[in-house]
Amino acid sequence: METILVKDNNKIEKFLNQAIEKNQPILLKGETGNAVLISKSEWNAIQETLYLSSISNMIESIKEGGKTPLSECIKESSIMDILNG
Repeated sequence: METILVKDNNKIEKFLNQAIEKNQPILLKGETGNAVLISKSEWNAIQETLYLSSISNMIESIKEGGKTPLSECIKESSIMDILNG
């Protein structure tokens, strides 16, 4: 992915800030085609979703896990203790 510093271009910076603040994509129309401007956090979320979707049975596992009552779940502090050793 190419990185471009947006500085001293009020129009581009306005669109950039709008994409970040509203967290909504912006369609950029050009003479030779169109592009979509999204925030980096939205891009990261899309990449994570694509990655998780590529793992066999991951979507089904997430859906099944979502049905688990909270009373049957492991406490977050217990998981943090395991991860932190």
